[in-house]
Amino acid sequence: MSDPQPQFTSTELKEWQQRLEEADRHNILCHCRACDHEWVASKPEPCVCGSKSVEHIACWQFPDG
Repeated sequence: MSDPQPQFTSTELKEWQQRLEEADRHNILCHCRACDHEWVASKPEPCVCGSKSVEHIACWQFPDG
């Protein structure tokens, strides 16, 4: 029995991983634990209320639609 063919070539897999990393860097959902404010930013940042108690979640983790 032979091994199944990989879904991606090594070049395609590397490109796919780089695209995920880029999306992760540029789309971050921020949620302030102090005032419950939510926003999307390109990097983790404190809330407009001044709180640094902010949860950061990469937007690519949320399904579209």
